[in-house]
Amino acid sequence: MPLFAKKSNKSFDNVTANENNVTNGKPVLTNGGHAQRSNSSLNGSDFTKPQLIFHCQLAHGSPTGLITGFSSVRELYQKIGECYDIPQEEILFCTLNSHKVDMTKLLGGQIGLDDFIFAHRKGQPKEVEVLKSEDALGLTITDNGAGYAFIKRIREGSVMDRVEHILVGDHIEKLDGMSMVGKRHYEVARLLKEVPTGSTFTLRLIEPVKSGFQGIGPRSQGRTPGRGYGTGKETLRFKANGNAEIEEKFDESTQAGIEAINNLLESFMGINDNELATLIWDLGIDKSNSMDFAEAVDNSDLESFGFTDDFIIELWGAITDARRKKAEKN
Repeated sequence: MPLFAKKSNKSFDNVTANENNVTNGKPVLTNGGHAQRSNSSLNGSDFTKPQLIFHCQLAHGSPTGLITGFSSVRELYQKIGECYDIPQEEILFCTLNSHKVDMTKLLGGQIGLDDFIFAHRKGQPKEVEVLKSEDALGLTITDNGAGYAFIKRIREGSVMDRVEHILVGDHIEKLDGMSMVGKRHYEVARLLKEVPTGSTFTLRLIEPVKSGFQGIGPRSQGRTPGRGYGTGKETLRFKANGNAEIEEKFDESTQAGIEAINNLLESFMGINDNELATLIWDLGIDKSNSMDFAEAVDNSDLESFGFTDDFIIELWGAITDARRKKAEKN
């Protein structure tokens, strides 16, 4: 008997957004500094547009812009585009506190209140042919929350590692001529998995722009956790319902549990999504057994992922292990 019953499909739409500080109708550019609260009160119920100010630069070089009032990543990209007078679609992804294409610094489901945002723009497009000589390609795919899936990790010695021109940070724009724009990372991962072993397929990729001094991490970057996305004690956390709330930074045990869930997502599904892992953690943190956890997953938007019973048990194990370690420390 399955742990949870199948229901009609629901869309798991991860939306994100933001807003720029404006003076006389124009974006404000400053000389840097740390993120700060605006004069608007954060008390009350208006968390949809939190009045915080974050500093931002284009990763390949630009003046510093002030970004405020966003409640999702999609809005964040929109307002960064407005600040620098570029189309929102030009932004591939953002990193925190590093201008490099560093996949351990990706902006995910939360931003520390003192984090500095670096936006990475579209660069050189390229097309590569890949022979799928093995069942597993060796890719970990994530997305920017605004319609672009890209490569987060390439496993050393894998099929993709042997293709010279495929790099960490590349946006997967097309697969055999079919657009991947607007698809979530798990959809792209599933399509790549469905390519028959022994066949050849074509990827159209877009690199992020890199400055002359900008480096990238190794193709098979380790699984070092993001450790809170900043050094502040509070973070602005994006919610699946489109709201954003200021919360205390996760403690070490919670972060370890979320990282363990993310590692399972990578192993079972070939995706990496800190926000999805955090949502799974939230669903299980107050449950007393795997049946209650499975029911909570079934009654959430995660039902559309079609997690197997075995995977649910693996996720529950990661949650209980983290809770046990936290209890032992206390």
